[in-house]
Amino acid sequence: MAHEPPRQTAADFHPEVLRLFDQYVHGQLDRRGFIDGAARFAVGGTTGAALLAALSPRFAQAQQVPAGDARIRTETVEFDSPRGYGKGRGYLARPAGASGPLPTVLVVHENRGLNPHIEDVARRLALENFIAFAPDALFPLGGYPGDEDKARELFGKLDQSKTQEDFIAASNHLKTVDGGNGRLGVVGFCYGGGIANFLATRLPELGAAVPFYGMAPPADQVPKIKAALLIVYAENDERINASWPGYEAALKAANVPFNAMKYPGTQHGFHNDTTPRYDKAAAQQAWARTLELFNRTLRA
Repeated sequence: MAHEPPRQTAADFHPEVLRLFDQYVHGQLDRRGFIDGAARFAVGGTTGAALLAALSPRFAQAQQVPAGDARIRTETVEFDSPRGYGKGRGYLARPAGASGPLPTVLVVHENRGLNPHIEDVARRLALENFIAFAPDALFPLGGYPGDEDKARELFGKLDQSKTQEDFIAASNHLKTVDGGNGRLGVVGFCYGGGIANFLATRLPELGAAVPFYGMAPPADQVPKIKAALLIVYAENDERINASWPGYEAALKAANVPFNAMKYPGTQHGFHNDTTPRYDKAAAQQAWARTLELFNRTLRA
């Protein structure tokens, strides 16, 4: 299926509607709260419900790499997580005709579990000659339910201390996967960006980490970071950006090398091409820099 980003962009929505949507997506506002709040900015017969529908993901429309693409191989893989929920599960994607060991990249989803968009991101990495593994944090609760609202509801029921251990276990599993070269990177988005930062503090062997608009780790953990960091922010993302000054100061104090990018005019979630918050130019540039970092640090 050809890639066809949403026709609407963030510029088509009042900034307050985008702020309300961010609160809704992150559990600070329920569906009714968004619809009622957004209705104040609805014009031309549009309703709050219509605004929510317009901002919600369109997975099939935005798909870049079909699941059945002959250039890649995909499978569902389970792994042991004795310090987490006991067992984890994820989506593994690799080039179909790979020759020689390949670098591995963990792909960490947003706060809705392993939805079709994140599976697509894993397939994109496979086309770039990486072995990509996208765990599903919701696996202990039955897995991603196919509905974003239900997924967010389930996500709030997770014990995050166990979930974090599941991601560590997934990383350890990926390092030893057949066909891998033993070098590991991580990219994560929103919640997953926070997990990428977390893993950088917990895995000294991690080669590279790319958190997209993720919460910063505790300052006292920053000196443990050994990975090369590419830290990606959106300009219009007050909630996440508030943690950056302290993170930056901690990185500099610990002499941790990093590269941080804040993309002008963008919204939280600008890399996610299933919604109007997608910013094509910024997303493509950030993704190119992500691949450059992984190619530079993870190849033999």
